[in-house]
Amino acid sequence: MKVSLFATCLVDTFQTNVGRATVELLERLGCEIEFPKSQICCGQPAYNSGHIEKAKEPMKKMIDTFLHAEVIVTPSGSCATMFKEYPHVFKDDAAYAEKAQIVADKTYELTDFIVNVLKIEDVGATFTHKVTYHPSCHMTRLLGVKDAPFTLLGNVQGLELIPLPYAYNCCGFGGTFSVKMGNISQQMVDEKVNSALETEAEYLVGADGGCLMNIGGRMHRRGEKIRTLHIAEILNQQV
Repeated sequence: MKVSLFATCLVDTFQTNVGRATVELLERLGCEIEFPKSQICCGQPAYNSGHIEKAKEPMKKMIDTFLHAEVIVTPSGSCATMFKEYPHVFKDDAAYAEKAQIVADKTYELTDFIVNVLKIEDVGATFTHKVTYHPSCHMTRLLGVKDAPFTLLGNVQGLELIPLPYAYNCCGFGGTFSVKMGNISQQMVDEKVNSALETEAEYLVGADGGCLMNIGGRMHRRGEKIRTLHIAEILNQQV
């Protein structure tokens, strides 16, 4: 299968290791990867801030970029959710309504794609550490991807998966929310960090770069030893 990789802004700018792990993992699973160089931001920051019309320009750019892809995969439940929102944004646009739906229908978050499209539940990874998993809000509540990450982590050799207390509480990132409501965001991420520490895990794992950046940043400032990893990085681990 030929996969067009939607890397996301955070991966492209801050978490290139996640992009590399995603490509290596999918290639090992038999996919041919292409990276459309014309891709930019999906428009989510502006859209979630209420600047709908300003967000449409980058959205149109992304629709045109990925329109002819066989399948679109991204290591971010949040950004995949934004692609799924395109048909709603352009429902009254004669030029982009159909194209937005085409793009949305063939877009998948990474773990969802592996489990439900490739039909693979064991990617042959090995990671001999204690891990707890943070389910991000957009990925679970809006995109509806809940089980795939647990299925894949459950088949990683040597990995001990420890349930995260209050797992479905928001980590406080919420994109621009963490900037506009910094004091509240800090209290929320502190609760998330405290929950992670209760597990005594070595790593907190997630599938969204924004959450991991927020939680990892707070852990660093507090001097906590637990580390954050994107799930792609674990699934790409081999002996």
